[in-house]
Formats: sequence, C-alpha cells, structure tokens
Amino acid sequence: MSTITCFGEILWDIFPTHKKIGGAPLNVALRLQSFGIDTKIISRIGNDKEGKDSLKHIRDQGISSATIQIDSYLKTGSVNVILDDTGSASYIIRQPVAWDKIELTDNAISTVKSSDAFIFGSLACRDEVSKNTLLSLLPFATFKVFDVNLRSPFYTMDLLLDLMNKADFIKCNDDELIEICLALNFKSDSIAEQIQFLSKKTQTKQICVTLGKDGALLLYKGKIYNQKGYPVKVIDTVGAGDSFLAALISKLIHSTSPSEALNFACAVGALVAGKEGANPKLMTSEIINIS
Repeated sequence: MSTITCFGEILWDIFPTHKKIGGAPLNVALRLQSFGIDTKIISRIGNDKEGKDSLKHIRDQGISSATIQIDSYLKTGSVNVILDDTGSASYIIRQPVAWDKIELTDNAISTVKSSDAFIFGSLACRDEVSKNTLLSLLPFATFKVFDVNLRSPFYTMDLLLDLMNKADFIKCNDDELIEICLALNFKSDSIAEQIQFLSKKTQTKQICVTLGKDGALLLYKGKIYNQKGYPVKVIDTVGAGDSFLAALISKLIHSTSPSEALNFACAVGALVAGKEGANPKLMTSEIINIS
C-alpha cells in the first residue's frame, strides 16, 4: 500500500450558518484516505474543543493522529469563509494559531522518510516556526508535491520560487499561474506557454494547473495533457482543488496514465464543488457516472 504524508494546517471553516473541518493539507489527506491510501498529516492543533473535535474526526476517517502535535497555548486554527453568488469562496484566516508552530520532531522526519509522496502548501510558511520545520523536512522526502494555494498576504514571491525549486510536482490554479509568471517577468496569454516557462524556470517536470469549470492542464514527462472539465451546479468551491489534487496524485503514484489520472481528478473536483463543504462523501458510482 502507498503511503502519503501531508504537511500544514488543520482548521475549522466557519460558514455563516455552520462550521466544517478543513485546511488544504487535511482536505487532501482525507480524500487520499478515502481512496484507500495510507495517509498521514503533520500538523498542530490547540488543546481546546475544536482540537479534540479535530482529532476525533481525523481518527474516525482512519488517519493516524501520531504526527499531530498539541499546543498548550495557541488555539486550533479557524477561517471565516465568505461565498459569493457563484459559490466561489474567499477567506479570513486567523493568526496566530496552533498550526503556525509545527515543530520538527524525529517522528515527523521518520514519517516523511517512509512516505511515497510528501504534499505541502505555501500557507503553512506564514510563520517562521512551521516554515523552518517544512524546509527541514523536504530533504527527507522521496517525491515532493507543492500545492501553491496562495492566500494573501501570507506569501512572498521569493518563498514561492524557493518551494517550487524544491518540488518534484507543482499544482496551482490559472490565476496563481498568471500571478507567478508576471512576477517572474513572463507575459503570455497561453497557459501552456506559461506552464512550459515555469517548468524551465524551476526545473520541475510535472506541473498541473486547474481551470475551474474548464478543467485542467497537466505537464507530465514533456507532454501537456488537457481535460476540459465536467459541468456541475456549484454549491461551493471550498476544497474542490484539494480533492482534485488528492485524486490526481492517488492515480499518478500508481502509474495510471496521465490522461486517465487527469480525467479522474477533474471528475472528483467537479463533484466536490457540487456539494457543501470541503470533504463531502463521494460514491464510486458518482465518479464513474460523471466521467
């Protein structure tokens, strides 16, 4: 069985009428686990009700809590989610919280060493403690997957370039790709050309760019694959990109063809966008029917 470790934030998404557990790394981990992959997450939560609820939920989904640290002072993370008329989400992310202070431990190092892939994002680097822990763990990873996941003002272009240079696989959306390319003084209306530029700039041979309802592009071993997406009535976009990434990596690490992996990922991402919250349950029949 493959093992994948995610690194970063565990938090609660606070909607106007309810709250749901989330955080991009946890969303990815939960979806990977649902696909039968042994998944772990390195994170930190508070010694509070939200932290205890987080642990229960994570354990109930079959994910070990051995690499989740407990902070005695800081609270479990939370985010206020604002949805527009189309279901697209924006976020107000509270700071400081427990996941800002993820510590480097022997357990974390051994977990990363024994994993087939290590997935991380840029948001976890907003605090020097978690950032330094991540940078210390990266050399131990077999296959490094960087989920760009820009959340202003919690990143710099220097940080992004450093993380991209260290990654074996980069995933971002089209807006993020445009922002990065412009910051690196590359201008083109072609997403394919932008991907090729970023690949050359960072020496990363595998890059995936999501296009919302229009699907995704995947650069894999020198070839660009295109999937045009699946129509769905959007409820909210929270976590759709995370489930997309989990679906894509779950297939690629098992040597599924890039086109089949991309098709599966687009189907999963669309289904999540058509449901409420970041981690809705998906039936295998739903994925088959939509794709």
